[in-house]
Amino acid sequence: MSATVTTMPGLSTLLRLGRVSNVPTVWTNVLAGSIIAGGAQFPTEIVPIILAMTAFYVGGMYLNDYFDRAIDARERPGRPIDAGKISAGSVLSIGFGLLVLGVMLMMTFGTGAVLCGLLLGSVIVLYDVWHKGNALSPVVMGLCRALVYVGTGVAVTGGISNPMIVGAVALACHVAGITYAAKQESLDRVGKLWPLALLAVPLFVALPVLFSGWIIVAAFVLLLAADAFAIWLLAKRPVQRGVPLAVSGLIAAICLVDALAIAAAGGGFVIVAVCALGYPLTRLFQRSIPGT
Repeated sequence: MSATVTTMPGLSTLLRLGRVSNVPTVWTNVLAGSIIAGGAQFPTEIVPIILAMTAFYVGGMYLNDYFDRAIDARERPGRPIDAGKISAGSVLSIGFGLLVLGVMLMMTFGTGAVLCGLLLGSVIVLYDVWHKGNALSPVVMGLCRALVYVGTGVAVTGGISNPMIVGAVALACHVAGITYAAKQESLDRVGKLWPLALLAVPLFVALPVLFSGWIIVAAFVLLLAADAFAIWLLAKRPVQRGVPLAVSGLIAAICLVDALAIAAAGGGFVIVAVCALGYPLTRLFQRSIPGT
């Protein structure tokens, strides 16, 4: 049972609930989704999309804490609801409010974008309600991130292209691999390593164009190194806090997946570098606000 809330929640509580240290990965998702779909680099029109996808992400994190509050009280005591830093009702209201905000921001881009927003919000809620004990939850979480690419592409171009689908599937596989590891976080160990092979999918997809330029080679090597380090942490047992460290690193590496996707799509050095810099930026934020 959570403690009684007696004060207004502090900023640190709100930031922790939203796992806002990870939001640079959402921003680079939008950049990548726009470019893969054929949009211009750094278009001003993607700003509302970035805000919408950030609202979806943070709202989903709030709802995750709300629906996991009973389990967190046993396995992760001290989470904000259990500690009485904020009421469960407030977390629920903020979470759904942010999802609504995300859909409203997508209205700027027409019916297709709104439908993508509604689908994304629905899948987020499905994951939050049903991820515990669900063997398919990593797939559902991967779909959430894939829909960021798809929603961005539809908002920017009005349609769905084959490169967008390939990029979305690759991103979904990386995120599914992360989610599998994260499901073991409370145990601080990963029972089987083979599902982490999903992390290789973005690398595999880039192979046909790998040697088309030094930018894509550099993006490939950066992602490979980040994935390898995380897998080393998971495989080397026992390592204190190894699973949380690996999961946080793999979340940050979503920025590198985006950088590789942009490089493979012919994006220039600046936009690829911006996405790649999202990795150390996310890791820096995670030092103050836990990413898991």
